[in-house]
Amino acid sequence: MTLEGTNTWVLAAPDARDRIVVDPGEDDGTHLEALADGPPVAAVVLTHRHHDHAGGIGRFVELTGAPVFAADPSLTSGTTPLLDGAVVTGGGVELEVLSTPGHTSDSVSLLLRGPGADGGALLSGDTVLGRGTTVIAHPDGTLGPYLDSLRRIAELPAGTPVLPGHGPELPDAAETARHYLAHREQRLEQVRAALERLGPDASARDVVEVVYADVDTSLWDAAELSVRAQLDHLRG
Repeated sequence: MTLEGTNTWVLAAPDARDRIVVDPGEDDGTHLEALADGPPVAAVVLTHRHHDHAGGIGRFVELTGAPVFAADPSLTSGTTPLLDGAVVTGGGVELEVLSTPGHTSDSVSLLLRGPGADGGALLSGDTVLGRGTTVIAHPDGTLGPYLDSLRRIAELPAGTPVLPGHGPELPDAAETARHYLAHREQRLEQVRAALERLGPDASARDVVEVVYADVDTSLWDAAELSVRAQLDHLRG
């Protein structure tokens, strides 16, 4: 489980007769039944394929009959795969799709627009978390596209709030993306330094033991995924 668990976002304007659900979560019957109990679900949108976001989609569709939008064709139901710039409507709001691969190859973020959304908000999935930084889920996740995704988010208007897949809301997507970029550049420098010390053919685990020496070893497996992505990026 990441942070306090996965955030499921339920989106609707105040006078809407239906709603959009983003990332219904794992296959937890109690959670999914509570989520289904309410106004009709006009659309379900998945930010990426990981089980903590999409594992319960089959059961949720059985409960609601809602169409499912996702970039991964294997997860869609009654729709075509999401492409950059697509718009999903329902609940009196609109979600514009931003393709933001990196955490996974199918990761998307969603720009929320509609009544009560003011200048908009970014539903970031796991591309940006409410606290800390995300894992690049190598080999499906890759660092080059992730850095490009962060640069894209960094161009959003100042003050665009972040509604993340895990953790609390954040006040400024662009500022957070710039922080993430600085962090990734710092980690890349640390990995370069570790390779100079260990040799160019050092394993990802060897690099983790150097770069993450001050981090709880229980987190090393997750760190190794990101280091593998960093090594692939540096080695071309």
